[in-house]
Amino acid sequence: MGNELSRRQLIKTLGLATGGLLTLPLQGFAETNSRVHIPSLVQHPAPDKPVTAITLGAGNRGNVYGEYAFKFPDHLKIIGVADPNEIRNKRYCQRHNIPVENSFVTWENVFERAKFADAIIISTPDNLHFDPCMKALAMGYDILLEKPIAPTEKECREILALAKKTNRIVAVCHVLRYSPYFIKLREFIQNGSIGSLISIQHLEPIQHIHMSHSYVRGNWHNSKETTPIILAKSCHDLDILRWLVGSSCEKTAAFGNLKWFKKENKPAGATARCIDGCAIEKDCPYSALKIYYRDRQRTYVFDLPDDVNTHGEVILDRLKTTNYGRCVYDMDNDQPDHYTTNLQFANGVTAAFSMEAFTSYEGRRTRVMGSHGDIVGDMSQFTYTNFLTGEKTDWKLTSDAHGGGDWNLVADWVKAVSEQNSGLLSSSIDVSVESHIIGFTAEKSRLSGKIKKVVV
Repeated sequence: MGNELSRRQLIKTLGLATGGLLTLPLQGFAETNSRVHIPSLVQHPAPDKPVTAITLGAGNRGNVYGEYAFKFPDHLKIIGVADPNEIRNKRYCQRHNIPVENSFVTWENVFERAKFADAIIISTPDNLHFDPCMKALAMGYDILLEKPIAPTEKECREILALAKKTNRIVAVCHVLRYSPYFIKLREFIQNGSIGSLISIQHLEPIQHIHMSHSYVRGNWHNSKETTPIILAKSCHDLDILRWLVGSSCEKTAAFGNLKWFKKENKPAGATARCIDGCAIEKDCPYSALKIYYRDRQRTYVFDLPDDVNTHGEVILDRLKTTNYGRCVYDMDNDQPDHYTTNLQFANGVTAAFSMEAFTSYEGRRTRVMGSHGDIVGDMSQFTYTNFLTGEKTDWKLTSDAHGGGDWNLVADWVKAVSEQNSGLLSSSIDVSVESHIIGFTAEKSRLSGKIKKVVV
């Protein structure tokens, strides 16, 4: 195909001339070789003094954002952590040289002291976002808030109101806005390459094992205890659609249900736990023994000890005592395993979004249709076709699961906090609440079977 954009041209276009992709072992959660995009130090020079932060929740996302401080200590310094898990807490303290007096068991313990940092990083479970965020705002902290903002629309609106009242900076971790893939895709839409934007089709393939791990067995398996899957998994996607279209969403119609992971589909001979002598265990793609013990996938949830010789024994014990060892057909899960949302925007553009559990692959797929061209992409590359000439232009960049946006987000947040300028953020609390409301409205549509107006 002609006119392929070189990586050097791409980086120059994006203003990342001093940036690139780096493979780092992100301590405390990553399998191996997780890729993160190194922000431009031209666009993000070190502030006069590092922003100091306390991390609430030292799990997966807490470690992703914390690693930015480890790589750029003159930009961000982690000086405290709260996590009830002793292993995670200890590892995080060691990684960031956190003094013992700044290691806390719960998020409440942090706020028993007077304000002692510039900011709070909230990477706690979804149902523990609202209370610590409200407390941090009331005490004058700036915030980096993992998505979703909060489990309910009411709580999201209350956080927005308090952020405005206290004039604090709140960045929501909609990292796809900081992904080089979506930045370039949006550029093609905005510069007129495809003519007038008409519609978008967007797919989020969760991947079958990821679905069984996170939304059947895992922390997000029950929407009443956490958040609906359209928010827990796909608020990124609703946000990126709103960002690409550049117009408010007016109406939505959503469909989907829990079709497969339920008791009536439990095979004969299956046991309550995969480890209990299940007759069909070796023929089940969702076998906990296969996923966690034999293939050693997603074992970071078990907080394995440093001694690798004990990992097998610990995993087997966890399969006996936690939800991760239970049969996927025998859980109290209620999250839909397929979900389709149709969106109509104020500028006449429509978007069709599908979240699908039953795929062998991950990584978003996007199709953008315009009056004079179209774009087909899959997070690591896209092809633009000019309708008039038939000429095709390829764009390519290797990226991580979030498209390389994690650290670009943190870099913008650090700059915004150090300069006390929320206008430097792409994913500010204001715009993020709007895309969350789209998600809450979609869930109302799915449950009612009716088209719903989006009221921001």
